[in-house]
Amino acid sequence: MAWFVVEIRYVQDKFGPVRPRHREYLASLAEQGKVLVAGPLQDDTGGLTLYEAADRQELQRLIDADPYHLEGAIAERTVREFKPVLGSWVPKGS
Repeated sequence: MAWFVVEIRYVQDKFGPVRPRHREYLASLAEQGKVLVAGPLQDDTGGLTLYEAADRQELQRLIDADPYHLEGAIAERTVREFKPVLGSWVPKGS
């Protein structure tokens, strides 16, 4: 499994109406253990999500199925692989 940090910047006039569906989608991924933490930035210009996926291809499928992506509410998306070392939620030996 791999970990990925995904940061998005919203299209300001589009993200609001889509937000409930986006949050439902991420909640379902959290129940599956695919989303570890997610939320908007304090200034509400975008958001950050930490995913766990088998590989980059699985991650791409997950983020492309997000209602924000499907409905054109993302102006910019940055994806970086992440290697957690410390934290109460990090599995031993990671």
